[in-house]
Amino acid sequence: MSNAPLMPMATAVWLVENTTLTFKQIAEFCKLHEVEVQGIADGEVAKGIKAYNPIISGQLSREEIELSSKNKDRPLELKSTDIEISNSETKVKKYIPLSKRQDKPDSALWLIKQHNILKDSQIARLVGITKNSVSAIRNKSYWNYNNLSPKDPVALNLFSQKDLIDAIEKAERRIKREQKQKEKIKQV
Repeated sequence: MSNAPLMPMATAVWLVENTTLTFKQIAEFCKLHEVEVQGIADGEVAKGIKAYNPIISGQLSREEIELSSKNKDRPLELKSTDIEISNSETKVKKYIPLSKRQDKPDSALWLIKQHNILKDSQIARLVGITKNSVSAIRNKSYWNYNNLSPKDPVALNLFSQKDLIDAIEKAERRIKREQKQKEKIKQV
């Protein structure tokens, strides 16, 4: 006996609304009673449950649904029992307390001195200040430049070491591309 799909009731709602499968096929696939599936179709069961598409989640294929739709005696087969629930890591802006905000220009100065291959836009993105501020710090016209002291932003926990390494590698790739472009121009 195969496993039930993720969110069986919501999956059953979707199958009732979007396929021509029999109540028996849907009930067997979702591990529900046939009467429950009939109730979903009549709008008496699963009121307010949002339909869950088993194709998008990779539990069923369109082909599987079509094969079972054509043959009413054919049960639906759950595609995979190891369903990956995507954890798309979205970057969340981290709140920086007022006491640490002065560290941002200091960190930008540190990055300019330690990793001068980084573009102003990369430093701005890493540290969390404007590109104009980074440019001003680089050309020493920042309003508070004389009071800045370079501080390691990773040590200050403004971003991770991995973020810094990624940015440096990106900058190195950009420099190599630019050098190749210059070499091509010289050859012409």
